[in-house]
Amino acid sequence: MQQKIRVTVWNEYLHELSNPKVAAIYPRGIHETIGEFLRKEDDFLVRTAVLREEEHGLTQDVLDNTDVLLWWGHKAHGEVGDQVVERVYNRVLAGMGLIVLHSGHYSKIFKKLMGTSCSLRWRESGEKERVWVVEPGHPIAQGLDHYFEIPQTEMYGERFDIPAPDSLVFVSWFQGGEVFRSGCCYQRGRGKIFYFRPGHETYPIYYQPEVQLVIQNAVRWAKPVPSLAQPLSGGSTPPLEPLI
Repeated sequence: MQQKIRVTVWNEYLHELSNPKVAAIYPRGIHETIGEFLRKEDDFLVRTAVLREEEHGLTQDVLDNTDVLLWWGHKAHGEVGDQVVERVYNRVLAGMGLIVLHSGHYSKIFKKLMGTSCSLRWRESGEKERVWVVEPGHPIAQGLDHYFEIPQTEMYGERFDIPAPDSLVFVSWFQGGEVFRSGCCYQRGRGKIFYFRPGHETYPIYYQPEVQLVIQNAVRWAKPVPSLAQPLSGGSTPPLEPLI
């Protein structure tokens, strides 16, 4: 029997409690909306966690039992404790997958893993986004056409201050003329990281089938890869063959 992928969906869960417009779109929170469509997949075992829980819901035990962590944050990046960030960071290096969504680009954990400011240009005008698949052979793009459109969204524009991605899966064009690297893959240590741009809280983007498919594909791509080899540790080491 195939082992299920253990998924934790993390969300600040603040906009939904303070903004009636967001609450009307995501009455149970963005985390539960994402969790709901992920739970429909037979190979996922899904839990959720939010900022206001003890240790932000990301205890060592939770992370040790998480194969892939999804992260949505926006207005309270600074409230995430450094100890929790370090805990997530170490789990990624050890092999846990991380999917960073939309404004999570400014999260402490993403900036720590990227080593850059992760800054970008933005505009909230409810304009159309066309998401182009530029790496159609990538597993995250499986099942998509050449592009898909999001009718109304917030614009993100270059320059996006991130390292060059290991793989660039999506590039977005916006009605106002900007373009943006909207689907970026990385590896840090043993862990896979995927940044996916769509998901502004005032639009029903996480109900869109193409967006759901990308996230489902990304979870499967980011799951840890079993390895028989033990990771090499630093320090002095004896030679493999005699030194003469």
